[in-house]
Amino acid sequence: MDLTVLYWILIATMLVGVAGAVLPGIPGPSLILIAILIWCVATNFAIALWPLIFIFVALILSAGIEWFAAYWGARQVGASSWAQFGAILGMVLGFFGLLPALPLGGPLLGILFGAVVGAFLGEFFYRGKLEFKPRVEQSLKVSVAVAVGSIVGNLLEVVLALAAIALFVWNTWPVAFGSWGIS
Repeated sequence: MDLTVLYWILIATMLVGVAGAVLPGIPGPSLILIAILIWCVATNFAIALWPLIFIFVALILSAGIEWFAAYWGARQVGASSWAQFGAILGMVLGFFGLLPALPLGGPLLGILFGAVVGAFLGEFFYRGKLEFKPRVEQSLKVSVAVAVGSIVGNLLEVVLALAAIALFVWNTWPVAFGSWGIS
């Protein structure tokens, strides 16, 4: 296979990986990493070491940032460990469709909806000694914080994935196309 054809196939695969940073069921950073590894093997590692290290660090960070952002958001409003456990359980149940079927969005909305409902219920049960109104208010505050944290985490994951791809293209374009022009 021609090196330029392989290059475009790998770039397209990486862009699918960027979509996977937001959409469940599509591998995100791992798909980008696999494409980069295929390029490295095909070109006998014709990429400088430092850019490769920065790319790997960005992809490793992007893999855990969504979970950390949701956790951090919940902690900022005083969420209990019950709320955090509920959010994680809700994400899993939402992803696998154990929540009511959603007409649009499928697993993506299931994860977000499941995390919000799970965090709300976890916090609601944990705050059982409070009166109903403050109990609901704290539970709503926690569930909103989990949702905002999860969305911010997804956005950061996309930014890191795009940065990894941009750095890859910047450092491999001359190998794929000779110099900086397409030959």
